[in-house]
Amino acid sequence: MNNVEAVRATLYEALKNDPRTLVMGEDVGPRGNVFLITKGFLDEFGPQRVLDTPLAEASIVGIAVGMAMEGLRPIAEIQFSDFIFPAFNQIVGEAAKTRYRSNGDFTCPLVIRTPYGGGVRGSLSHSISVEALFYHVPGLKIVAPSTPADMKGLLNAAIDDPDPVLYLEHKKTYRLIKGEVPDGHYTIPIGKAAVRKEGHQLTVVSYGLNVHQALEAANQLEADEALKVEVIDLRSIRPMDKQTILASVRKTRKLLIIHEDNKFGGIGAEISAMVAEEALFDLDAPIHRLCGPDVPPMGYALPLEEEFMISTERMKQRMREMVKF
Repeated sequence: MNNVEAVRATLYEALKNDPRTLVMGEDVGPRGNVFLITKGFLDEFGPQRVLDTPLAEASIVGIAVGMAMEGLRPIAEIQFSDFIFPAFNQIVGEAAKTRYRSNGDFTCPLVIRTPYGGGVRGSLSHSISVEALFYHVPGLKIVAPSTPADMKGLLNAAIDDPDPVLYLEHKKTYRLIKGEVPDGHYTIPIGKAAVRKEGHQLTVVSYGLNVHQALEAANQLEADEALKVEVIDLRSIRPMDKQTILASVRKTRKLLIIHEDNKFGGIGAEISAMVAEEALFDLDAPIHRLCGPDVPPMGYALPLEEEFMISTERMKQRMREMVKF
């Protein structure tokens, strides 16, 4: 099963098993989503549980917030993360503050799904990463699974969560990444990272597509140069699994953070600050970040897109430099 199939299967099971669950968004009905994730759902579950909406992201999320506060389990889709900005107030000002504003009388069990990231020639309006823009928001959880099993487990956890979850799906991994997915309902705890590869010379922390590239780079370095790099898949961006990161850093004594999003003010900056505050004297080298460039959009021309995206070779070079520091 690939990543997009895992998302589809999980949504189907949620709709089938819980009458409170519904999906809503642009083109989720007869078309079945631009990636065909909800294809056939309208015929099986009907228009009250598969809601085609106008191109109005603020309305999609705003209506979903009200549904969630009234006891439903809406799964709102933003067709591409590039279009999430009109819903910023509904996510930050409404959903994330529901529990606090009501003194615990209301919760907001809302999932906001959206594909993000580049590498698919999406250019200006279909390539950006938005995680850092929402990272500063207490009351909002953010997950970014990288494997089919995690897609299912974390989506189930997000649906079950009593508070809002921003569920990010890297679109390049949709059909690229395949893996085994357990049968039945299961969840992966939000806030728990996964050590994808063990090592003792360098810790690499990443999420989404970059996890797979980092693993490829680390495996090549081990096979060709006997370098032992540990790779951690965050899976959950907020809350962040500090314990797993710190335990690894205290073992390897070096840290490299890789993410596709712009470097300035990104997730890597917060991880760097956390490690500097809590494990500075365990480090034998400066913390490094390998990230996307600080430019407004990703270019459409293939050379421009490739320059923005972080190649496996660039990862190998930075890992090699840090191990030998």
